[in-house]
Amino acid sequence: MYWIGFDIGSSSIKAALVSRATGAIVYQLSYPDTEMKIQAPHPGWAEQDPDTWWDYTCKASRQLVAASGVHPSEIGSVGIAYQMHGLVLVDKAGKVLRPSIIWCDSRAVDIGEQAFQTLGEQRCLRHLLNSPGNFTASKLKWVQENEPRLYENIYKILLPGDYIALKMTGRMATTVTGLSEAILWDFQTEAPATFLLDHYQSTADLLPELVPVFGDQGTLSAEAAEALGLYKGTPLTYRAGDQPNNALSLNVFQPGEIAATGGTSGVVYGIADKPVYDPESRVNGFAHVNHTARNPSIGVLLCINGAGSQYNWIRQQLEAGRNGYTRMEQLAAAVAPGSDGVRILPFGNGAERMLGNRDIGAQIRGLQFNRHNEAHLIRASLEGIAFAFVYGMEIMQGMGMDIRHIRVGNDNLFQSAVFSETIATLMNCRIDMMNSSGAVGAARASAIATGELAITHFGDSLTPLRQYEARNEWFHLQENYQDWKAILQENINQ
Repeated sequence: MYWIGFDIGSSSIKAALVSRATGAIVYQLSYPDTEMKIQAPHPGWAEQDPDTWWDYTCKASRQLVAASGVHPSEIGSVGIAYQMHGLVLVDKAGKVLRPSIIWCDSRAVDIGEQAFQTLGEQRCLRHLLNSPGNFTASKLKWVQENEPRLYENIYKILLPGDYIALKMTGRMATTVTGLSEAILWDFQTEAPATFLLDHYQSTADLLPELVPVFGDQGTLSAEAAEALGLYKGTPLTYRAGDQPNNALSLNVFQPGEIAATGGTSGVVYGIADKPVYDPESRVNGFAHVNHTARNPSIGVLLCINGAGSQYNWIRQQLEAGRNGYTRMEQLAAAVAPGSDGVRILPFGNGAERMLGNRDIGAQIRGLQFNRHNEAHLIRASLEGIAFAFVYGMEIMQGMGMDIRHIRVGNDNLFQSAVFSETIATLMNCRIDMMNSSGAVGAARASAIATGELAITHFGDSLTPLRQYEARNEWFHLQENYQDWKAILQENINQ
């Protein structure tokens, strides 16, 4: 018997089958082969069609089942991970009313900041752990103000994973972790944040029913089962946002444990055992997958929008990029740390929360035509993203978080030794790359609700594939990092 997991990303849909007997990965894949497009009808906007996610989920599922040779009747449960903070609006029939306003869209920054000031910073931080910022609740307010006729037709607001679950089961639902990532959960009352809804002139009627992260979330309908190539009645037993799920997939549940990922965006995610917040709301706290009112578990999330998105942009511009990321890594490794003075700010994918919701754009500095070539640009690109990670982790350290050991999956920027060793050296930490991924974690997590797998044994099947340690170039790298940080501060202060 097997478990199946889906990771609904903004660049692709990942799917994985895991053996119930051994916990081993049977097969995993990504669909489509090229990155999904993000529509930007105006500067700072980012939208995707939720029905495209569903179409690709079905195609990924069918390909996975066919390639693995596993019979659908042998799949016992389904788990979902999904891109966080997106807004999906549906009518009473479950029809999508407009493209989803996704995580890297920055149109609601001013709305969230105004709410933060009007409601009171301390009130928001104590109750929400965050400024309303550019999150889902503020995006809903933008729709209310700018698309009032469409707003009147909204029956429920959903997160991306909630919509995929709706397509699978016909059930409109969300979770506490989901509402917390939407900034619609009040950690003081352990209930929906009605004071924010009232301020935004919305009501809790727009929120779907609550289901547990691990538990009965419905079963596959006949129509969904046929589209997915699975069996009608297969239970959906788990859903979580991609970063809480990534932490789960790496066995990060306890205070002090750290997970990271370097996909389209970059994320560092640490666990605290009480509600904590950054007074400047540069990093964000959400309910972790094992959070309860009695035993709080808060995921402190640092997000860098311009991570894999920036590196992919560099790949597309350079001749070396045509030969893929492996060749780019070889060229970067041949250049000394510091990229001979070339500095890149990777912030070109919308407003950055850790920069106070500023959209300062990307920048290349120090380039000299008679000294530098594409290898320097590639290394400076990787170092710029790594420096952004370190900058954010310094904020987390200022909140009292101890970052000495980071776990990462085997499907992102951390496959680059140049990138990973830059972080490990500057932070003086160890980075363990584990044999897991978001889709694999979702598959394994789907078994927790059925009692087939205990959280305390979740990490039993995880093994390190690679370790990165601090190198001896700390002093030189620190000089380069401080130079990069001075350029960043110059741009922030403009």
